[in-house]
Amino acid sequence: MTVDTEKAAAPDTPAAGPQAIKAVPVRHYGRYLTAVIAIGLLVSIVYAFGQGKINWHAVPDYFFDDRILTGVGKTLLLTVLSMVIGIVGGIVLAVMRLSKNPVTSSIAWFYIWFFRGTPVLVQLFVWFNLGLVFQYINLGPIYKDYWSSFMTPLLTALLGLGLNEAAYMAEICRAGLLAVDEGQTEASHALGMSHAKTLRRIVIPQAMRVIVPPTGNEVINMLKTTSLVAAVQFQELFRYAQDIGQNSGAPVEMYFLAAAWYLLMTSILSVGQYYVERYYARGSSRQLPATPWQKVRAHLGSFSSRKVAV
Repeated sequence: MTVDTEKAAAPDTPAAGPQAIKAVPVRHYGRYLTAVIAIGLLVSIVYAFGQGKINWHAVPDYFFDDRILTGVGKTLLLTVLSMVIGIVGGIVLAVMRLSKNPVTSSIAWFYIWFFRGTPVLVQLFVWFNLGLVFQYINLGPIYKDYWSSFMTPLLTALLGLGLNEAAYMAEICRAGLLAVDEGQTEASHALGMSHAKTLRRIVIPQAMRVIVPPTGNEVINMLKTTSLVAAVQFQELFRYAQDIGQNSGAPVEMYFLAAAWYLLMTSILSVGQYYVERYYARGSSRQLPATPWQKVRAHLGSFSSRKVAV
């Protein structure tokens, strides 16, 4: 009885809550060392370039020169036209490669094997110098002319870049088409759709999620590859910068200028590629990735909330 009375008389003591854990972050000394080495290398490179006899004022002086702007326009035009040829040809070759007809499939395989296996510069020189072998181009009643008049530098550039790009786009498109489940095709055929309508309405829209990201990379790569057409006498950004450098006595500075323009154009294309990929990710992702502006706003909002809390 005494024990029970003592228990009843004792006040209820609250249970002790869990104590806060004092988490000590792990120190990654390797990261600090890597950062120091990277900064040291960057400073060394900047110092090395600072010691050179480079006329840096020549870059802004010629940055918006009429010839440079004309070269930028021709570079963009050549990129667009070559990619149109490459994409259209790649789709056709991908469909031919997946065909059950052994003849069309073999032709597509041979085309891809040949154009992927030879350098772009070699293909450009072959197209440019075919006039040494063929004096005339004779298409019967349709067209007949001297080869040198027919194969202009622009046509040489389009054939060399566009036909080569078609081989790479064919493999990209084929991978996208194979990524679509075969049940989609079987279901559309069961509904009475033709093969062409199935490709256009069912397969290709779903394959775009796989095709678009590497296609964006190919566009950026094509923009840089256009610099090779200077070897076949086509006037574009690199050729104009090269000519200005030889006439002004600042060839290295003009190469830096061309590199700056290429960086500017590829950066703009990279932003466009990001938004295109985000558009085609709507059906496959539960939540779309944040845009660069949304990321900036989120960081600013978190910074302002920390200031208020302090």
